[in-house]
Amino acid sequence: MSEDMPIEVDARGLSCPMPLLKARKALATASPGQRIVVMATDRGAESDFRAYCERAGHELVSLDWQGDELRVELIRGE
Repeated sequence: MSEDMPIEVDARGLSCPMPLLKARKALATASPGQRIVVMATDRGAESDFRAYCERAGHELVSLDWQGDELRVELIRGE
């Protein structure tokens, strides 16, 4: 997979903590600097991603709610 292409994670319909766990699995396969895009519907995912990225050293690029769907974009840290 090209580092220019984001890794997409579909976590819609999953309850906490599954959206974050699926994202962590994708991050483990990503190269430093690679983008990860997560789609989720769980309302708790927003705070989970904020706390995790701060603690784990990944860059949280955006959190965007569109209706009932949350789009999270992050960049894997070193």
